[in-house]
Amino acid sequence: MRETWKHKLRTMRAAGLNAVTTYVEWSLHNPKEDVYVWDGIADLEYFIKVAAEEDLYVILRPGPYICAERDMGGFPYWLLTKYPSIKLRTYDEDYLREVSKWYDVLMPKMEKYLYGNGGPIIMVQVENEYGSFGTTDQNYKRWLKELTERYVGDAAVLFTNDGPSQTPRGYIEGVLATLDFGAASNKETDQFFLTLRRYMPKGPLVNIEYYPGWLTHWQENMQRVDTAPVAYSLRYMLQKNASVNFYMWYGGTNFGFTAGANDGGPGKYNADVTSYDYDAPMTEAGDITPKYLALRDVIGEFLPLPQIPIPSVSQKLKYGPVLMKPISVLLSNFARKRLNSGVVESLLPLSFEALDQYSGLVLYETILPKTNRDPVKFHVEKVKDRAYVYVDRNFVGILSRENQVNSLSIPAGLGTKLQVIVENQGRINYGIPNDFKGLLGNTYYNDEMLTGWNMTKFPLENVADIEKMIQTYLQQPILSTSHGKSFVRTGPTFFHGTFNLTRDQLHDTYLNPTGWGKGIAFLNGFNLGRYWPLVGPQINLYVPKEVLKEGEN
Repeated sequence: MRETWKHKLRTMRAAGLNAVTTYVEWSLHNPKEDVYVWDGIADLEYFIKVAAEEDLYVILRPGPYICAERDMGGFPYWLLTKYPSIKLRTYDEDYLREVSKWYDVLMPKMEKYLYGNGGPIIMVQVENEYGSFGTTDQNYKRWLKELTERYVGDAAVLFTNDGPSQTPRGYIEGVLATLDFGAASNKETDQFFLTLRRYMPKGPLVNIEYYPGWLTHWQENMQRVDTAPVAYSLRYMLQKNASVNFYMWYGGTNFGFTAGANDGGPGKYNADVTSYDYDAPMTEAGDITPKYLALRDVIGEFLPLPQIPIPSVSQKLKYGPVLMKPISVLLSNFARKRLNSGVVESLLPLSFEALDQYSGLVLYETILPKTNRDPVKFHVEKVKDRAYVYVDRNFVGILSRENQVNSLSIPAGLGTKLQVIVENQGRINYGIPNDFKGLLGNTYYNDEMLTGWNMTKFPLENVADIEKMIQTYLQQPILSTSHGKSFVRTGPTFFHGTFNLTRDQLHDTYLNPTGWGKGIAFLNGFNLGRYWPLVGPQINLYVPKEVLKEGEN
């Protein structure tokens, strides 16, 4: 949240850090073609100014690919809509054109903040972990270097970063090469820097992504990294006069639909949780931890610590249970009429991107052919990422990319209309990021290919439409009594609840959805993100006090 940046940056400075690194997320600033956003959490210039006020240099990582466990690695989804065959991060004509257009908007805004022009930006990244990409395109690397250099010149240091073994593939001649690695033995650290020296015989040794924690996916254990080896390895690197940048010192939250995913092949798709706490020295809420204090002590052995009081842990309040009332099922005419952003007809199913939809849900519908079999196998070639299957609004089962479930049996007699609600759980952020969503390829019923599809778009981005639907329902003179549990069995359901707060009750808190299944939480029009307590490991959703308000919430 923009309102918290000053406090969080001051907390970082109090630890002895003298620089802060920030990605520039293309999709955040350019969510739709020719639409640019520079306010709220996208107010990059304000962030840079506040960092300078807090006596911090800035390391700018403009991408265009950032990874960061963000949807599509920070690329805007509409690139796949406009260019279905685009080859991202290559010398692809369409890709180069769009990157040039984006940099023509972004980089002139940054020029006055470059160190050589009197600003705090001391380093600018050219490419991000390109050595880990599936291909090495030398023409693309040279082109991106020249493009970045055109704006930066000699006013800041250009750099790349890679894991030690990927450095040969990611290195760009004439650009400072830096490394990514976490806590390691002294011997391993020496070997890593020796690898770097093969490409950078002179100049600083830099670990630009030193991992004090790690990322977490749904359906796995929460990742934790012990403090002792992190502190030990930090001390050794500083003794070697290396520069160290922590990834992450503060991670925050992937609010809304911004969390990405990793994919190592069939059955290895793993969606990132909403929290980006990362087991970092500062928590998701921006509070200090024992890890913060331990690393601050190590930093203090090499640099004078600033005379800034270490901020105390922010107050959290527990507001108690909130009564949630069912409003409408998504498959009802009431919700469909008010929330859909368009209906498209097609012979075969279309992807989210072909429908020009960022995230949320898409409802795929077709009429099932007659058959004398019972049950009947329903099969999809690819589902990305999770599909809830209904026949005439009767729930049949779930298809899952994560768990390689592409088929299910449909009992005879349920009806004739097949309804498949597909959820985008996050586009791949690492590797090949051309991650189209929806029902992809052909679909089969009793080995017969299904055709004649209607697709209803539910992006769930316009919260005003959801709130208007809720108010319309609540203002009805006679409320339906048929909602209850039957709604849950006939499709995803919207629930609504309120609670009241006084001004002195406005503090950070957490939403605990224990006992619920899988869903998305909105509070006062703000998308808190995805919850999934059925599998975890994340249960609670972080609620910044800035989302709360005096009176009814």
